[in-house]
Amino acid sequence: MTLSERLGALETFLNELWRDLLGFPWRTTAWTLRERFREDRLGVTASSLTFTTTISLVPLFTVALAVFSAFPMFSRLQNTVQRWLVESLVPDNIGKQVLSYLSQFASKAGQMGWAGAMILLVTALALILTIDRKLNDIWRVRTPRSLTQRILVYWAVLTLGPLLLAGSLSVTSYAVSMSRGWVGAQPGSVRFLLDALQFLLVAGGVAALYRYVPNTQVRWTHACVGGLFVATGLELAKSVLAWYLGLVPTYSVVYGAFATVPILLVWIYLLWVIVLLGAVVTAYLPSLLSGIARRGDGAGWNFQLALEVLDQLREAGRQPVRGLALDEIARRLRVDPLQLEEPVAVLIRLDWVARLDEGQERYVLMADLESTPLAPLAERLLLAREPGTQAFWSASRMVDMPVADALQRLS
Repeated sequence: MTLSERLGALETFLNELWRDLLGFPWRTTAWTLRERFREDRLGVTASSLTFTTTISLVPLFTVALAVFSAFPMFSRLQNTVQRWLVESLVPDNIGKQVLSYLSQFASKAGQMGWAGAMILLVTALALILTIDRKLNDIWRVRTPRSLTQRILVYWAVLTLGPLLLAGSLSVTSYAVSMSRGWVGAQPGSVRFLLDALQFLLVAGGVAALYRYVPNTQVRWTHACVGGLFVATGLELAKSVLAWYLGLVPTYSVVYGAFATVPILLVWIYLLWVIVLLGAVVTAYLPSLLSGIARRGDGAGWNFQLALEVLDQLREAGRQPVRGLALDEIARRLRVDPLQLEEPVAVLIRLDWVARLDEGQERYVLMADLESTPLAPLAERLLLAREPGTQAFWSASRMVDMPVADALQRLS
């Protein structure tokens, strides 16, 4: 690819990103974040990740130190990378204390033998695999990558990530030093440039997380919007937390020198809430930009969607090209494709619908709706058949009602 083609591709990417930002539906996004935070239990997930991060923080730090020790050419940037990570991801109120504690713990961990090192590595990988599982849940991924593939990928991230970060910071330092001759060595300008580069590095790292971790196709422009959302949220959260701690010094008064620990726990929890909300924004951005008109907020929504999917596939079966892609079904029903994941999965388990992967993923109807009873679908998505509900099932017509009759009454 020539330089002009690369510049053209970059211009196209920036134009798409700018168009997505300009047309961003803020009100609908806020509603979606609220809905997904409650239904996906992101608060509980953030608490779990906070615990896992606390346990894995020292192992991750130790692995990074080991990588730098193995490559002497980056040893001079080790302190710079450590300081940058803490300054960019931790509020200033506790940044120095956290860096000091991590350095002390990591130096002690470095004295452990092979058995201890393996435990540290497993602990560090546990955090990364937890992140992988939750992000795939947010994207409603049905088949995650194999465990071996995930471990190999994240092992590469653990080893190469610190080196790439060191290289980026070295280029940044060189650019800032060169710019001093152009901007007249104005401290304010240099500080603004460093803050902007730090912001972009955080946004780019989070965008890469959203782009490559879910085992599904995620557009770079959508991932970058999520990265910008997270980077902005982190800056706001740091400012709010610093303001609160300065206004109400409760932690310092009650805990004294130990105040760093509860403040750090609160901050890690806020960080994960912001990262998970950014993942929701990225995953739902296609439907947010297209203006989805229907959202389920009542009981039986998945049951209704399953019936509507069957109706659409029945109509598509009368066309020359059988089957519909999930995005096309979502467009016709005016819903988010992610909302169709559960009802479609149930239909596949019932063998009423089949998924074809012939070049482009399509869904085709396999059941005869005129003779197929509605009861199996209702049991899974509406009301389970148990001793307490047997009287209802006996009195209802769903036991013998064909799916075609239900579709006729639905329309």
